[in-house]
Amino acid sequence: MNEIFDYTLFNIDGFTLKIATFVKLFALLFVLIVILKIIRLSIYKSHRFDEPKKFSIYTLTKYVIIIFAFIYGLRVVGFDVSVLLAGSAALLVGFGLGMQNLFSDYISGLIILIDSSIKVGDILDIDGLICQVQEINLRTTTVFTRDDKYIILPNTDLTRKHLINWTHSEITSRFEIAVGVDYNSDVDHVIKIMLEVASTFDKIKKDPETFVRLKEFGDSSLDFGIFFWSDEIFRIEKIKSDYRIALFKAFNDNKISIPFPQRVIHSTNSL
Repeated sequence: MNEIFDYTLFNIDGFTLKIATFVKLFALLFVLIVILKIIRLSIYKSHRFDEPKKFSIYTLTKYVIIIFAFIYGLRVVGFDVSVLLAGSAALLVGFGLGMQNLFSDYISGLIILIDSSIKVGDILDIDGLICQVQEINLRTTTVFTRDDKYIILPNTDLTRKHLINWTHSEITSRFEIAVGVDYNSDVDHVIKIMLEVASTFDKIKKDPETFVRLKEFGDSSLDFGIFFWSDEIFRIEKIKSDYRIALFKAFNDNKISIPFPQRVIHSTNSL
């Protein structure tokens, strides 16, 4: 048996790979997979954290274990890791200068995973791009847009750009829909209709209570705004559209008109 394990598979410039070394590497890979599965099950069974937090904890733990396993694997093969790092120090410095953006993405990924300012499932507004976080990795984050497209963003974009996290503290958010009506309209009746239409939508929450404001006296109309809360943040534009359609029909049924902008043009004729 010892002869089998000591059998040399190949020898290149003094580097020897024996069957025993190959078996150790295979065993290391097997143990690594088992440990990661056990850790994953343990983390996801816990009730102390929500799903996004569990994902962040597991991802960080996985990368740390893989790094240590890789270093140990090099030692099993026969590499002197300390000598390798010392000899490549100058090369790493030059390589690092040329890969600043890449390293910045990795550091940003660590920050995101550690502080959980952005989590899987969050709805983000990144410079006008509305998207939902699907997966956070060390270098990139995968998001899903309202156009049903997947976009892979460098993590630096999430830490350096101005963004809005609609679901940072809670899932429910407040939204507004604006509408203008004719100046001859009954204000109380308009407010009543707007609230009644909103009450027919299941996706519009009853608590907090929906309310209407007369925002301003416009050039051609009385400008109202209805404010409501909803959990359907990612698909809120669909709800807004459905509400506008229902409100337009309700205004027509009650003889409330939405006026066109009016402009007065003065002209002088010169002879």
